[in-house]
Amino acid sequence: MGKLKLISWNVNGIRAAQRKGFEQSVAELKPSVICLQETKAMPDQVDLEMKGYRAYWNSAERRGYSGTAIFTKIEPLSHQVGMGIKKHDTEGRVQCLEFETFFLVNCYTPNSKRDLSRLAYRTKEWDSDFASYLQALEKSKPVVFCGDLNVSHKEIDLANPKANKRNAGFTTEERASFDRLVSLGFIDTFREFCDEGGHYSWWSQRPGIRERNIGWRLDYFCVSGSLKEKLKSAGIYPHVMGSDHCPVYLELNV
Repeated sequence: MGKLKLISWNVNGIRAAQRKGFEQSVAELKPSVICLQETKAMPDQVDLEMKGYRAYWNSAERRGYSGTAIFTKIEPLSHQVGMGIKKHDTEGRVQCLEFETFFLVNCYTPNSKRDLSRLAYRTKEWDSDFASYLQALEKSKPVVFCGDLNVSHKEIDLANPKANKRNAGFTTEERASFDRLVSLGFIDTFREFCDEGGHYSWWSQRPGIRERNIGWRLDYFCVSGSLKEKLKSAGIYPHVMGSDHCPVYLELNV
């Protein structure tokens, strides 16, 4: 397959992102594959100009909510939606493309909610089942997974860690779930190339927050340990507008 450039982007509504220059951004970034989260649309509600890309959707049953999509220039061997677990699969949060040398999983992890009412479901059920799903895929070939994982793993991954200790996205439980993924051998690719703070992928839409870079790193590319030598680069595009999240990328030699 050679060198691949993969992008992940929570677009916070694909139709809203289109009005803010989504197609132009993709044209400038030139990904081989782009994974989207929070599309908030059915395929028939969207008219996208994505020349040269094949489209794969997994929309939520509830219209205007959640959902994922993948656009790829490389024809996959197969496409799978969901984890195969009914309680998780109604919100369009997971899809998987199988390529010759790896699986690519696009994930939009459930938010624990401001009042943490969904924290137990997210950490005790979703996170556990998602880890098992990735392990099952790994039995066949290496895995690349990406998306809005709705967690800042370390204090370095958000601007104000002390003020957010019990806030959704930075609870002990959510961070422990990410620790488990690392313990299973998955690599946070961004941290392979950058060990500095100040790099974020989401900002509150309150005035001035993004300009002052008061953000969180919630969006990731992670890979099986066996792909470590294939990593070429990984990073974040904070200058790309169109959503409260910005795109993140991974370049692989596979």
